[in-house]
Amino acid sequence: MKIAIIGSGMAGLACAARLTKAGLAPTVFDKGRGIGGRMATRRADGGFQFDHGAQVIPCDSDGFRALMDDAKAAGHVAEWDTGEGKTRVVGSPGMTALAKYVAQGLDLRQGTEITALTQTTEGWDLTANEALGTFDRVICTAPAPQAAKLAGHALTDPLGAVTYAPSLTLMVALHTALDVPVTQTNPTDALAWIAHDSAKPGRPTQNCWVAQASTDWSIAHLELSKDEIAARMLDLFLTHHGLDATEVAYAAAHRWRYALVDTPLGQPFVTSADKTLYAGGDWCLGPRVEHAWQSGTAIADDILSAA
Repeated sequence: MKIAIIGSGMAGLACAARLTKAGLAPTVFDKGRGIGGRMATRRADGGFQFDHGAQVIPCDSDGFRALMDDAKAAGHVAEWDTGEGKTRVVGSPGMTALAKYVAQGLDLRQGTEITALTQTTEGWDLTANEALGTFDRVICTAPAPQAAKLAGHALTDPLGAVTYAPSLTLMVALHTALDVPVTQTNPTDALAWIAHDSAKPGRPTQNCWVAQASTDWSIAHLELSKDEIAARMLDLFLTHHGLDATEVAYAAAHRWRYALVDTPLGQPFVTSADKTLYAGGDWCLGPRVEHAWQSGTAIADDILSAA
């Protein structure tokens, strides 16, 4: 069986890993240079490093907990004392570490944006900047609006009911240390989360911080340029901490248009009537990394049950 998976976030990687373990050989296509989706780590000149997407990895289900235990034993995740009287789990030495652990041994094709899916009598033809061949099964793990656009009317369940909240993120490195809590939740009306990224286990020693805007502020400023977003969020960050621009060694912003699922689909995946096309992701069950893993794993199990 020839299988294509679109997207190398946790849903796509989890699906590919389960299928590979069962003896199949799926190919994972992704338009980006790196894997992990919102489990993202940005590295910049000067040795700076930022987890600018998902900040922690909550774990509630037995299956995902088993994965996390294995990843921890292998040194890819670690516990982080957030200074809030609790310990959170994070990837180590960056949030992408968990994705890289799951992706071991998989056939990954980065820098390949799938622009069209066409069903023929032979299967599904995939097109990027060139024809990629025909596949018996295709799994799309892109955000719901992008999955719906690619799939057209082939899926049995409409994806339009899924809604997202965007998130705008600031990455800032400072010349001097801040004497403030490692994490700050809702420190201002505009900034919903501030974290001392360099305080996470396995990180470089540079004084790197991540700030994520509130949903309302993100919606209001979503279409600004990244430079303008960075400038406005940096001003909020500096004002909140009583700093001036001379303290800044590096600053940049990232726009997560499909950051957090507000209204999930309510089931692990959707599929075409003939079960040759699947779509899934965190948007099926909820906003966490764990939800994406559950969706991808459920798709793989459904394919394997019919094989």
